[in-house]
Amino acid sequence: MAGLLAPVAVSAADRAGSGVAAPAAKAPEPSGAECRTSVVGSRVVAYCHNAYPSTDHVQLHTECARWWDVDADGEPVAVRPGATVRLEDRCWKEVGSAWVSHRAG
Repeated sequence: MAGLLAPVAVSAADRAGSGVAAPAAKAPEPSGAECRTSVVGSRVVAYCHNAYPSTDHVQLHTECARWWDVDADGEPVAVRPGATVRLEDRCWKEVGSAWVSHRAG
């Protein structure tokens, strides 16, 4: 009976750990531009400011409200540290929604 319990006890001890804490994961550096988007009629304007030390690539996406109106994805724009960029787009009629996506780099 003791021979059957020994492997279980060793396995449980292995899972409990050796008492040494694993090294803490390095916290990611803050990054990403802050963007403010406004819609007026059929026009969309977004201002993105990057307060961080790494470049962020932002892209404006616009969904038009009418089914026949063409949705658009703007070109990605690099926002360097300390810089502000303006992104704009429009629909023929009403704007359904608009947002900015980010890609570090």
